[in-house]
Amino acid sequence: MTVPSRTRRTLPARSVVLGAVLAGVVLLTGCNALQGTGDKGYVTGDGSVTLVDATERDDPITLSGKDLDGQDLDLEDFRGKPTVVVVWGAWCVDCRVEAPDLVAAAEELGDTAHFVGIDVRDPSTEQAKGFVRSFGVPYPSFYSPDGEALLQFTGTLTPRTIPATVVLDGEGRVAASIIGRIPSTTTLVEVVEDVAGTAAGGATGG
Repeated sequence: MTVPSRTRRTLPARSVVLGAVLAGVVLLTGCNALQGTGDKGYVTGDGSVTLVDATERDDPITLSGKDLDGQDLDLEDFRGKPTVVVVWGAWCVDCRVEAPDLVAAAEELGDTAHFVGIDVRDPSTEQAKGFVRSFGVPYPSFYSPDGEALLQFTGTLTPRTIPATVVLDGEGRVAASIIGRIPSTTTLVEVVEDVAGTAAGGATGG
């Protein structure tokens, strides 16, 4: 996958050194660490975290559509604080594994960040709603069975990337991404707090 030239910091997956890395121990990389699709028809990743410096972030992501109940949903309504965008599907085994960690992160972050999902490749909203009920997912999700919604994240995601978690800053720009299952609740919370802290310091708007 080709990623636009920009300064990126990649944190090792399932690592206990996230705090130190966020403090400044970083590794530069030119692309997200994606693994092959095999015969699954979708792209998996190793859960590594990529941070994008505030000065290197692209234009805000624009995405509007319908949620699982057919109600209007628009990313612009989530501006002003970090937004965690979760790409998932009820059919996806890794999505089920990471769901409790995502729910815990949303609860721990509270008003610090918005959460919103993008449900892909589920043939019906009923299947997706069953997933939401099973795991007590507290945030809404765009319904995008064909994965078209992911085209708005070109350079970070492909229409076949799942699971994935993208953190937008208060302006709606991609500030961080995790391709694959999130390593832990703590990892995601610290990434979001890092993005929120940068915004509070005046490097980003919101």
